[in-house]
Amino acid sequence: MFAPTPDFDLLMMRRALDLARLGIGFARPNPLVGCVVTHDGRIIGEGWHRQYGGPHAEVNAINSVTEPELLPRSRVYVTLEPCAHHGKTPPCADLLIEKRVAEVVICNADPNPLVAGRGIAKLREAGIKVETGVLEAEGRWLNRRFFTAQEQQRPYVVLKWAETADGYLAGPYYQSVAISGEQSRVAVHQWRAEEQAILVGTRTALHDNPRLNVREWPGQNPLRLVIDKNLSLPPTHHLFDGGQPTLVFTYRERASRPHVEYVVLSEAEDLFPQMLRQLHQRQVQSVLVEGGTTVLNSLLKDGLWDEARVIRAPKRLGGGVPAPKLGLCGLHEQFRLGEDDVFVFLRTVG
Repeated sequence: MFAPTPDFDLLMMRRALDLARLGIGFARPNPLVGCVVTHDGRIIGEGWHRQYGGPHAEVNAINSVTEPELLPRSRVYVTLEPCAHHGKTPPCADLLIEKRVAEVVICNADPNPLVAGRGIAKLREAGIKVETGVLEAEGRWLNRRFFTAQEQQRPYVVLKWAETADGYLAGPYYQSVAISGEQSRVAVHQWRAEEQAILVGTRTALHDNPRLNVREWPGQNPLRLVIDKNLSLPPTHHLFDGGQPTLVFTYRERASRPHVEYVVLSEAEDLFPQMLRQLHQRQVQSVLVEGGTTVLNSLLKDGLWDEARVIRAPKRLGGGVPAPKLGLCGLHEQFRLGEDDVFVFLRTVG
């Protein structure tokens, strides 16, 4: 009889995490979840949460098992605690109990108050052996958007900008300048597909007239967000074309229309906490901030960010709008895309 070792558990959980990643851009606002079913040291079933509103990972994995008679002697690896409540689908904990699986290994407990240990407790009460915390840090990183929304009641905020080798991100009068190379531009479209919403400020919207959609990578368009405090942006700009859902954060009243909603904020409160609160209420779990410099610097100053991706190109401008300054504090990763260097920073707390 095969006895699973710690190395085997790590291997199977890494496989489950790899499966979970396949749901990026499609499962939101649900978490990314992967599941692997094993018996006697071999994989007999796999699945992941493919689409919001669709079957969860455990359901897809169980349904993929071609020898269901093995399930009562199976060891199941799942990246997040099985749900114990009725949502759009029945509780996954109940399914595992119904199939009488022998053991369940879990990467992360679910912080959602509707679950929060209830799934683990239900499995154990049914006599199923449960282990937790396998590759816990990796699981939290994969689902950092979900955990931020659950624990901090705000979206996960990713800042992004491209800067020249001499530290500028636009021309002297905020005119748009092509800075990054082709590979970086493709990567930006991938990043757009991975986040639920994308934000620009008034000046960037005015000067760049961006579409803020996904064109060079497969995936869904993000929710467009724009700050227009005094409703000064031209209605002919791409942001108002109705091509994808758009929220306009403003201090002035204006009637919404299909795919363009005006969200009136209070001038008596700080802008960005209000915006993030509104987005959390709408179940928006992540925002990619593409500028401009005022928005980026404000979020940096207020500590209302989680990750920053800085594309540094070899081009020089000799003057213009200075890029935000991060130094090397919180540097998480560095890699190259063509001729560009990409630096990924994480906000350090405390």
